[in-house]
Amino acid sequence: MSGTRREIPNDPGRKERILDAALDVIARSGVHGTTHRRIAARAQVPLGSLTYYFAGLDDLLAQAFARLADTMSRLYRLTLENAGSATEAEQAVVELICGPAYATQRDMTLIFEMYAYANHNEAVSLTTRTWLERSRESLSLHFTPGVSRALDALIEGWPMHRAFADAPLDRTLVTAAVRAVVGMESART
Repeated sequence: MSGTRREIPNDPGRKERILDAALDVIARSGVHGTTHRRIAARAQVPLGSLTYYFAGLDDLLAQAFARLADTMSRLYRLTLENAGSATEAEQAVVELICGPAYATQRDMTLIFEMYAYANHNEAVSLTTRTWLERSRESLSLHFTPGVSRALDALIEGWPMHRAFADAPLDRTLVTAAVRAVVGMESART
C-alpha cells in the first residue's frame, strides 16, 4: 500500500532539527540541564516527536553527539584533503588548531560535554573513540602513524587551552610546535 500517511513524512528533516536543537540545548545548559521539553521547544516540534524518533533521552543525546563528531570529522578531513604538499599539510594542522572554523567556542563546550558524558554512556564513548580514529586517519593522508597521533593530541588539546584561557593562540608558537612534531619522525630515523 504505497503513499499512506505513515510512509510520507509530513516534516522532512525533523529528526535532524531535533538533533541540532539538542546540541544547542547542551551547549547552553549542559547535559545535566538538557530535557526533552527544552529540546522540543528549541526544535519547535511537539514533545511527542522526540519519543517517535528516539528511544529516550540517552539515545537522543548519543545521536546528537554522533552528529557533532561526524560534522567535525568531515571538516577535519576536508581541511587535510585540501593540502597538496607537506608544507600545506602542516599549515592545515595549524589552521585546525588556531583557525576560526574548527573547534569554535560552541564546539569546545559541546566537546567537553561529550567527553564527560562518554564516561557514563557506552554509545557516546564509542562515538568518541571512533572520532579519534577518524582524526588520525585524516592526518595519515600526510603523516606517519606516530606523528598523526601526536598532531591529533595537539589539535585536541590546544583548543581546550584556548577555550579556558579565553584568548587567541600564538600562531607562531603553534606552527613551531607542529613543525617540531612533524620533524620528530625524521629525527628518529
